[in-house]
Amino acid sequence: MNASPLPRLSDDELERLALESAARAPCPSCAGLACRGWEALPSSFDASRLRPLGTLQAEGDDEPTLDEYHPAGTRFWSPDAPIAPRHFPYNRCEVWQCVQCARAFLRYTEYGGYYVEPRIRELAPELLVREAPGA
Repeated sequence: MNASPLPRLSDDELERLALESAARAPCPSCAGLACRGWEALPSSFDASRLRPLGTLQAEGDDEPTLDEYHPAGTRFWSPDAPIAPRHFPYNRCEVWQCVQCARAFLRYTEYGGYYVEPRIRELAPELLVREAPGA
């Protein structure tokens, strides 16, 4: 069962949010989030400026894959790394939106051996990869 109380976003919903978000300029509320690639959510950022919209974790997927998707040789932190919803870390993400301008962001929490780090990335439509289920 999906651990998130948020609704599962379909590929179409995710693409629509990405396109709408890209058409918006950053507002003063979220302008400090210049995160083309994955970044730690700045501790100085007021997280109440964002609201959750949905999750990318598939219903019933209690152990999503840790495999990443980098067909062009990008890396996890690369600003041009593909956003592949069925691969790590996107399969553990939630989509959040700025409460002021409605720009969309991907968020997940990295749980390391001695730390917990909230991470964030802009939802960029040109990097979104549509994959066949189970791909």
